[in-house]
Amino acid sequence: MTAVAAVAAAAMAVTALPAAAAGHPTARPHHSTVRISGVHADSGRGVRALNQEWVAITNDSRRAVNLSGWKLSDRAGHTYTFHHYTLGGHATVRVHTGYGRDTRRDLFQDRRKAVWDSRDTATLRNEHGRFVADASWGHDRRHH
Repeated sequence: MTAVAAVAAAAMAVTALPAAAAGHPTARPHHSTVRISGVHADSGRGVRALNQEWVAITNDSRRAVNLSGWKLSDRAGHTYTFHHYTLGGHATVRVHTGYGRDTRRDLFQDRRKAVWDSRDTATLRNEHGRFVADASWGHDRRHH
């Protein structure tokens, strides 16, 4: 009887493995490969200063990620939407507040006023509005 129970238990263990590997709750959750990797905020006044204010977004994977429709926002609700932009594998792009010509490494929000305060939170959401990453700095680290 004990041998039969051991065989039955072993058979159940084998059939449970593929279910976990198929993405059931016991499987390891997916983690985004895109993150906010740096911020240069509150850089002063003037057009040149606005271009010195930026948030860096990094793709840590080998595969390119299409950021079209993704949104980068601050706590006050200022939002930048990525349009027709793909971030290459192991690449970083800086999203500048001011005006300029978009390139693979630098994107511009074309704003006339600063966005990022000395105490703020940058939040990145995908095209479905799902949270991807955030970064806070300064003394006030509350999230909205």
